[in-house]
Amino acid sequence: MLSRHYICSDCGKIVPTSTRAANCECGGLWKLQFKPPEFSLDEVDRDEWSMFRYRKFMALEDESWRDITLGEGMTPVIRFSEDVLFKMDYFMPTLSFKDRGAAVLVAHCKSIGVDSVVQDSSGNAGNSVAAYCGKAGIECEIFVPEGTSPKKIDMIRAHGSAVNIVPGSRDHCADVCRTKVTEEGRFYANHVYNPFFYEGTKTYIYEVYEQLHRMPAYLMIPVGNGTLFLGAMKGLEHLLESGCIHRMPKIIALQSENCDPLFKAAETGSAEPAEVHPEPTLAEGIAIGKPMRGREILAYAKKYDITFVHAPEDQILNARAEIARKGIYCEHTTAANYAAYLEYCRLYGPAHDCLITMCGAGLKSDH
Repeated sequence: MLSRHYICSDCGKIVPTSTRAANCECGGLWKLQFKPPEFSLDEVDRDEWSMFRYRKFMALEDESWRDITLGEGMTPVIRFSEDVLFKMDYFMPTLSFKDRGAAVLVAHCKSIGVDSVVQDSSGNAGNSVAAYCGKAGIECEIFVPEGTSPKKIDMIRAHGSAVNIVPGSRDHCADVCRTKVTEEGRFYANHVYNPFFYEGTKTYIYEVYEQLHRMPAYLMIPVGNGTLFLGAMKGLEHLLESGCIHRMPKIIALQSENCDPLFKAAETGSAEPAEVHPEPTLAEGIAIGKPMRGREILAYAKKYDITFVHAPEDQILNARAEIARKGIYCEHTTAANYAAYLEYCRLYGPAHDCLITMCGAGLKSDH
């Protein structure tokens, strides 16, 4: 197996991935020190019908994934219109793309002997972690902010996890959960803090490349905490370094106009997320006022000339209805992706050959 460690994003301290610490003593978040071999479709395990077909390029400690996987990944790319492709990433066990990251993160937990975890979420990530912890036999407790879809909460409980509904904002919910981690020493199976999550979300890019044998000209990626964004960037850089693609596609990063710390930072050229006061938004899944990996996201944005765009709040329901009329029933946050695409075209002109993620199913967000 290839060597892998955590390295602190602030002070550079290196520790084994077996650590139970959620982050470095200095406050910095862990990054995964792991260099995968050169990507090649010849090395994809075509007999494995899950995202673990790409395991040669993933930082897996052992074979724990075999007992954890629920068949996540392998989601189709469909044509929505002449200019737009949809990657149907809510075709997952818990109906969201977060299963990609949760499967790898929980496999990591199993590998290092973790038997109890806590996590905070706006719903989808908590549901995913709860499901995979249920499969793994790991005790799980999820914190969600008030206003979270009742159906998502029902699903979390159905998987055997405890749920704490926290009054206030999504960011406050995270603070409450992290306090429990600090005071009780619980393992923080968090999709933002733990870099193993991105080992799962990067498979989004591997799949698109295998399915299309190319990358579309534009990729529309929602950014709240950046779990899909960061995974996608890692996957794209890997394809570039391996010579599979010869240029980075145009990345369009979208935020809710009611919660847009990265949009505002990009506008001013700041390396740090802007201070914002989040307002209620239908795009609950990306309503993150204080993205913990904001500096990392903004560094990628600067490096690759990524454009940030708003999903106009008053267009999200219209976008959802338009998508539904063509047979695709997605959640509000997912509809925001298409609303932002239309906004980008309004501002900058047509974006031909654009791939948009359908990251969450509609039935569990009707509230």
